[in-house]
Amino acid sequence: MVTTVDFETFVSDAEPRLRRALLGAVGVDRVQDAVGEALAYAYEHWGELRLMDNPVGYLYRVGQSKSRPRKRLRLFQRSPDLIPEVEPGLPDALAALPDTQRIAVWLAHGCDWSHDEIATTLGVSRSTVATHVSRGLTRLRTELGVTV
Repeated sequence: MVTTVDFETFVSDAEPRLRRALLGAVGVDRVQDAVGEALAYAYEHWGELRLMDNPVGYLYRVGQSKSRPRKRLRLFQRSPDLIPEVEPGLPDALAALPDTQRIAVWLAHGCDWSHDEIATTLGVSRSTVATHVSRGLTRLRTELGVTV
């Protein structure tokens, strides 16, 4: 039998990872609601969720689908005091990427997820993730005028 402690331990470990991952998918305006929806789902379906190989990946999909953006999303707050080390053009350049590229780049470089973790979460192959990350980074470099 699962105890409340088991669920609380899971949430304390999963919530920060889920928040960072969903930020890249739904933006700063909706991330709180997306995480809340995902964790509410986790509580209601804990019996099945705890048996999954990648429950955080599954909850990522739940949070993403429950908070579809209705307008252009913002990935960061605009205040430079809150994000001093971020290239000023990065939020707009990220938001301009196709969803698949933006999410793959964000999970790989913003959340430090492996390509295998991203592939499992998004339900695509590892090579598809690598392609999205590569193309997304190429577009970002072009947009921001960065040479490698």
